[in-house]
Amino acid sequence: MLVKETLKILKENDIRLDRRKGQNYLIDSNILNKIVDSADLSSEDTVLEIGAGIGTLTIPLAEHAQKVIAVEQDAKIAAVLSKRLQELNISNVEIMVADAVKTDFPRFNKVVSNLPYKISSPITFKLLEYDFDFAVLMYQLEFAERMVAKPGESNYSRLSLMMHFYGDIEMLFEVSKHAFFPNPKISSAVIKLVPNRKAEINEFFIKVSRALFQHKKKKVRNALLNSFHEIADMDKKEAKKIVSKLDESLLSARVVKLEPDEVMVISNELKEILENLSKIEDFRSTNTKHAKNL
Repeated sequence: MLVKETLKILKENDIRLDRRKGQNYLIDSNILNKIVDSADLSSEDTVLEIGAGIGTLTIPLAEHAQKVIAVEQDAKIAAVLSKRLQELNISNVEIMVADAVKTDFPRFNKVVSNLPYKISSPITFKLLEYDFDFAVLMYQLEFAERMVAKPGESNYSRLSLMMHFYGDIEMLFEVSKHAFFPNPKISSAVIKLVPNRKAEINEFFIKVSRALFQHKKKKVRNALLNSFHEIADMDKKEAKKIVSKLDESLLSARVVKLEPDEVMVISNELKEILENLSKIEDFRSTNTKHAKNL
């Protein structure tokens, strides 16, 4: 039924889906029901849906929630969604024709979305700037696996590290590529994300984690030296002196095996070393100017 209905709507409205824009519509009713059930919706929930499309997920969400905020960037497709909602006499959906990465969202307490895959990373971190109960989100399988990966696993990455500090993530179920039209190249997965800020992440920590995970199979010492330019602008000889001041047990560990808290320790120690070095240089500069004035 869902397959026929989707193809009929696309044909009637002369809509040609573009894989490059992440326009892959869910056509598996079983998966659709599992997503809605996972959201545990009530008449008090306001749900944010990103990439609403023609309303495959929007409509069942609206049947269970108080309100749905449906964000769709394509104006033509948003118009089709609006028409469908009117025909079904559904009045609790607010359609936003906007780029989800660039727009501000109204208040919501849950997120349920089959995300456009090309914006998976930026939209996830943007969502985590908001206060909400939890999100049920569909990603490409590889991306989802990196989100939930643990230290020592092959998929453990900078994304895994960042997600550890931002929230609690659970892989709910995988979704075959045949559950979509048109078929994407790889399978997908649905995850549950509960915001849970475990530490304040600053720009310096992001730089350090980027430097480390560019060489995640190497030891920490070599990873930092090879990418110290990501952290500070100095020659390799000076960088080597700074890195050598870190804890030896951390320097000899493989990046891929670092616990998130260990990355935080490395970041904090490096920041303190660099700040102290900067104070010394400022002190020397001030004394030099004072001596010249004498």
